[in-house]
Parts: sequence; structure tokens; C-alpha cells
Amino acid sequence: MIRVCSTEDLPKGSVISAEVNGTKLALVHGEDDRFYAVYDECSHAAVALSEGEVEGCTLECWLHGSRFDLRTGEPSGLPATEPVPVYPVEVRDGDIYVSLTPSNGVTR
Repeated sequence: MIRVCSTEDLPKGSVISAEVNGTKLALVHGEDDRFYAVYDECSHAAVALSEGEVEGCTLECWLHGSRFDLRTGEPSGLPATEPVPVYPVEVRDGDIYVSLTPSNGVTR
């Protein structure tokens, strides 16, 4: 697990972009008060998911509106049809740690 940032850097309902060992991540503080990490690129169009909107446990791509489940990486609607990689997250002593081995088996 690699430390990425403090939980204070990520208010509830927000998303930030981070690069960890060359992997682009979108870190999300979901409305369920959990933290998530997904690959920061829409599987439909090569745009940053970190520029999208958080709603519940989904992240919406700002370009065409595809939503991705932050728990599974699965898209919930067109135009995206392929999932994005989801990375395990741990919170320790107020810091967010991420593993770069996708928990859903999807590679970029």
C-alpha cells in the first residue's frame, strides 16, 4: 500500500487526481463516506474521470455522461461498455493508502 494523501485533502462527495508510481488515479470520497480509487481515464473516451461528478457510489464522466460504479468499476450506462480498474484503498491514521493491484481484475 502506498500513501497518497490525507483524508482532509478529500472532502465528502469530491474527487481528486493523483499519480502514483506512474498510474493515474481518481481518488473519491463517496457520499457513503468511504474512499475509492479508480483509474483516472474513462474506458469510452480517453478523458480524466477525476474531472467528473460524484453521485452516491458512482463517478460520472464529464464528456459523455457514462457513470462508473466506484466499487466494481462497471459502467452503468452507455456510451461506456468496459469497466475501469478499481484499486483497494485503506485509511490509516487519517491518511489514504492505495494498492496498485486492481481489485476487480481489470487492467488498463
